[in-house]
Amino acid sequence: MTKKTPPGFKNFWDSVDEDLAHIPIAAETEHIPMRSTEKYDLYGVRITSVGPYRLFGYLSIPKTDEIHPAIYYVPKNASVHEIIPQGTAIAVREHYVTFSLACRGMRNSDKPYAAMYPGQLTDGLESAESYVYRGIVADTIRGLEYIITRPEIDNDRITAWGNDNALLVAARRKQITHVVTQPAYLFDTIKNSATTTSYPLAEFSDYLRLHPERTSQVAEILEMYNLRWHAPYIKAKTLVRASEREGIYSPSKLAEMNEKIVGEVTIHESERSSFKDGLFAEKWLTREMLGPKATPIVPEHWQDFV
Repeated sequence: MTKKTPPGFKNFWDSVDEDLAHIPIAAETEHIPMRSTEKYDLYGVRITSVGPYRLFGYLSIPKTDEIHPAIYYVPKNASVHEIIPQGTAIAVREHYVTFSLACRGMRNSDKPYAAMYPGQLTDGLESAESYVYRGIVADTIRGLEYIITRPEIDNDRITAWGNDNALLVAARRKQITHVVTQPAYLFDTIKNSATTTSYPLAEFSDYLRLHPERTSQVAEILEMYNLRWHAPYIKAKTLVRASEREGIYSPSKLAEMNEKIVGEVTIHESERSSFKDGLFAEKWLTREMLGPKATPIVPEHWQDFV
């Protein structure tokens, strides 16, 4: 890990933007009646990212004439592609426009490239140009570029929700106004991967055990994605969902990143409870997106605790 922004950082990311600028979004939408109700419609959306590569996403729109805040569920490091994340209250689709994007390699976006899990995070690490994550970040940005074209959304209330990719898209595009993120593998990757046998970070240490001669090259490539260098470009209000105090991405481990984020930052240390952590996030999001008097949108079995 370097002590300052790595050489070529700006040119690297400018080149991603340039590649996207030359590829039309070319959106196609198809109504999905089976996943629509009297309160919201669901659409399958196909858009084009760099490559060119065709991607698939789920777009859910409330059935009202009003504009709505948007939640962009960024691509994740997993094969499963959901309309909304597992455990999220379905009622969220009544109040938000939601867009869930499958990046290249994920199911629904796996032609011609089907990623392995684990395996996606180190695919193509032989060079900066071949590393698959350059395309995945471009896919994440392209998803945001699509959703802001929708007339149903309030452009002053757009949340990126997810893992490291939520921070990357907020750094690259100012249209993101809010972020809910749980960093998992792109902050000081090499350093932190050496301290754990848990995935997804262990995927990097496994790779370097197999290819020790590539250590310095891999470290150089991954520095382009290191969240500490992207943090100064993030102006969105941000909720960082840190791990517990002893965890890999605890508040203290993430402090150097959090301090660099320009926008207002709220840090929530995990309480080792998906219920408690999830409730905190939903309350934060509701307050920011729907107002201080709105009731958090949570699963039925959580409602007695709101």
